[in-house]
Amino acid sequence: MSTQSSSEDTRVPTILLRGGRLHGHDGAQALLSRGGTIAWVGDDTAAEAHADTADRVVDLDGALVTAAFCDAHVHLTMSGQGLDGIDLSETGSVGEALRLIESAARTLRGRPVYAHSWDETKWVEGRPVTAQELDRATYGGVVYMPRVDAHSASVSSAMAAAARVHGLDGWDPAGIATRDAFAAVTNAFTSAMTDADREHYLDLALRAAAERGIGLVHETGAAHLTPFADVRHVLEAGRRPARTATVAYWGQLVADEAEAAELGQFLGVAGLAGDLCADGSFGSRTAHLLEPYLDGPGHGFGYLSAEEISQHVIACTRAGLQAGMHVIGDAALHTMAEGFRRAAEVVGREAMIATRHRWEHVELPDAEVLATMADLGIWASMQPAFDGLWGGIENMYAARLGEERALATVPLRSMRDAGVRLALGSDSPVTRMHPWQAVQYAVWHHNPDQRLTVAEAVHAHTVGGYELAGRPGGTLAVGGPASYVVWDAPDGDLPVGEAGLPDLAAAPDLPLPVARLTVVDGHVTFDREGD
Repeated sequence: MSTQSSSEDTRVPTILLRGGRLHGHDGAQALLSRGGTIAWVGDDTAAEAHADTADRVVDLDGALVTAAFCDAHVHLTMSGQGLDGIDLSETGSVGEALRLIESAARTLRGRPVYAHSWDETKWVEGRPVTAQELDRATYGGVVYMPRVDAHSASVSSAMAAAARVHGLDGWDPAGIATRDAFAAVTNAFTSAMTDADREHYLDLALRAAAERGIGLVHETGAAHLTPFADVRHVLEAGRRPARTATVAYWGQLVADEAEAAELGQFLGVAGLAGDLCADGSFGSRTAHLLEPYLDGPGHGFGYLSAEEISQHVIACTRAGLQAGMHVIGDAALHTMAEGFRRAAEVVGREAMIATRHRWEHVELPDAEVLATMADLGIWASMQPAFDGLWGGIENMYAARLGEERALATVPLRSMRDAGVRLALGSDSPVTRMHPWQAVQYAVWHHNPDQRLTVAEAVHAHTVGGYELAGRPGGTLAVGGPASYVVWDAPDGDLPVGEAGLPDLAAAPDLPLPVARLTVVDGHVTFDREGD
């Protein structure tokens, strides 16, 4: 296995694929890419005429070729940091988590500990780790321990002191940070990151993306997660040859067109959207609900008013920037819909549609909200893994919301039927960058009424993501970008379904395709078999 880096030959090779199945091209077995574009698609007999002109000929042996996927919501630096940190996602108890943290602290010899992706609903104790426990495990060390949803964290006393969280909204003296306190500890922890650290984490994340067949990612930063500098590093990393490409959004509220235009130009972002939070998450009980949580007090929190949302959308629309927010709970979604309707009354419906505004997560919308989204051309950036991991009647969403509301979350079919455009992603590091897993989750939604077909899910994870970003790609079109993936079937052949795609609807536990070769704009970004 090898992955090319920006230090290698940057010349765009001419590549001929032959002997496979090409998604979107019935009867075609071969493809030629040259100069960063797809130059030709046809059958194997005609492919022989191109063999001598190719720098590389790949015999597919029946493998599937698709356009490269797009992950429409990621946090790249955090994803790479997670790959380098202590993954607690498989732990079953507070004790097990603490043992991993103690071991890491011994290895790190006083350096900060980053332990992530814990979920207390999977722990026998049913509660987060406390500061006192972290202090004991690390002998008073600095520990930053974000929950899997990245909306709360357990921290050690040293971390809390460095972040000056005492007295902030969302600070629990037991060592649990949500809301303003979570932003404070996150910023304090990431402020120590050097440029070399960031480049290392970005390299890890982009390599992982390429290995999963991803050609483009939407970075969704915000001040409560990362500094301005992170956006520039992410965009620069994605411009290098032989890397997964990047487009960036920044979640910061603005009040007028001039402010929006200046900030957008300064950062080089496609929009002031992404993790501009209208509310929180179900897991941290901070998503804003019309009815209270079932397993804890309160309705969550709405962070933005309809008027603030409206002014932000007006400013972004007039500046030609995409606007959008992170929004999950039904109460927050109603506030969002009201704000966007007010904005449309000022700038006009056609301007709203043309700008491709976007909402992230959109987990509990009703028919009224979906109608507003469809009418104003608002895209939904969705994460099928949220239902796959936490949905249904037996998992975390049911504990927080009850069975009826849990089955209403992530309503992919209702969205599509209502005319809402979809782009799929992971919210990595909240869930892994894994497009075929996301497709499988979408096809096997816990609520059968909300399932997509394989072809619909693949379209949303390819074409949808590129269109939402305003980028060409997502198809194997002659003259289009040479961003494609060769997929092998692990453990033998997968059943073939609609449009030559793997028939993942045949059974819920089928093995998923594995990338053999990933090409982005003509450059090889991942090659499982080596050069």
